[in-house]
Amino acid sequence: MTNEVSPPAPLAAAPSTGRMGRFTEFWFYFSVNKGAVIGLATLIFLVLVAILGPFIAPHAPYEQYREALLTPPAWQEGGNSSFLLGTDAVGRDLLSRLIYGARFSLFIGLIVVAISMVTGVILGVLAGYFRGWVDALIMRIMDIILAFPPLLLALVLVAILGPGLFNAMIAIALVLQPHFARLTRAAVMSEKNREYVTAAKLAGAGHIRLMFKTILPNCLAPLIVQGTLSFSNAILEAAALGFLGMGAQPPTPEWGTMLAEAREFILRAWWVVTFPGLAILITVLAINLVGDGLRDALDPKLKRS
Repeated sequence: MTNEVSPPAPLAAAPSTGRMGRFTEFWFYFSVNKGAVIGLATLIFLVLVAILGPFIAPHAPYEQYREALLTPPAWQEGGNSSFLLGTDAVGRDLLSRLIYGARFSLFIGLIVVAISMVTGVILGVLAGYFRGWVDALIMRIMDIILAFPPLLLALVLVAILGPGLFNAMIAIALVLQPHFARLTRAAVMSEKNREYVTAAKLAGAGHIRLMFKTILPNCLAPLIVQGTLSFSNAILEAAALGFLGMGAQPPTPEWGTMLAEAREFILRAWWVVTFPGLAILITVLAINLVGDGLRDALDPKLKRS
């Protein structure tokens, strides 16, 4: 009886190198971090709440119910089922204001990160590419900005520009800008002497093309992570300015402003302070968890086998 040789097992298909393959690889490393997945789910939920705010909020955020001042949450004695999380000192529904506050806080974070990232990246690319006096001038300005405590500098800028949500966003963007500039500069300096950049120079590419179409796309991974973390910093800074009366002004349902309006009721109406504070905590924590997951997925040194 002859021994039959079994055919060799088929080789496993190599992972795709296309867009779907890269996305699959990214999601694999991102999903390994369970905290990042939870943070992403929470952030998606908050975005949906912000978008659908006018449809899901039980009351208008500015509507006052004079017969229900400082009503406790529905599950507490004296609560009202019409106001699930209670009301504030002038009878406005706290849940509705928190829902609309998500729109303000996420909008602030998005605009601040967009402004600070665009300006910081441009300055960082110029500094890292040209070096010399351009690098020295830009980096010394960034060092001066970083020498001040972020909240103090934002307060000074808002005091100069005038209190208000728009001026607060401009001030926070200026405070966060140096982080993008320094990170971009370091990435450009490490990339600009690589072979693909030299090949592009020999092919006749100009400075603008080299900076923004050849080098910059290869520096985006750390910038995406920094942008995510700056998103949470922007929300915190905006809430702090609102709490100090220099950001969004009453009766705007911004979480920091809500805290400022409620601080005199801390001892006798715990809900007016607790729920806006929890909203800030949960949002910032979710964004930071997503940032950790992005760092794991985008940084080759941190990718796990």
